[in-house]
Amino acid sequence: MPTFQSKPYGKKSALDPIAIQVKKKPFLFFGLPFIAIIIGGSFGLAQLTQTRYDHRDMRHKKVAKEEALGMDKNRRKLSLQEEYWRLQAKTDEDWEQVRIDRPEGVE
Repeated sequence: MPTFQSKPYGKKSALDPIAIQVKKKPFLFFGLPFIAIIIGGSFGLAQLTQTRYDHRDMRHKKVAKEEALGMDKNRRKLSLQEEYWRLQAKTDEDWEQVRIDRPEGVE
């Protein structure tokens, strides 16, 4: 019959003082770090998203400025009446209606 290993009863490890404190005050070791991470993460994400939107706005302002400089040079005035007459002149009268055969199985 095998013998059991002898383990001394009541031997203390190096982590016993920490384990005792955790049992006495669990909020300090679990709750407080959790709340600190949540609040710190909120501020961190706010800074990151603000940087993202600032960078995007800067890029859009730069493109808008370049477009504004390029568009003002060769711009023609827009008139609804002129556009109407231009579209009226574009008539597609060179087509004819052609009947196609029905697909098989359809009456």
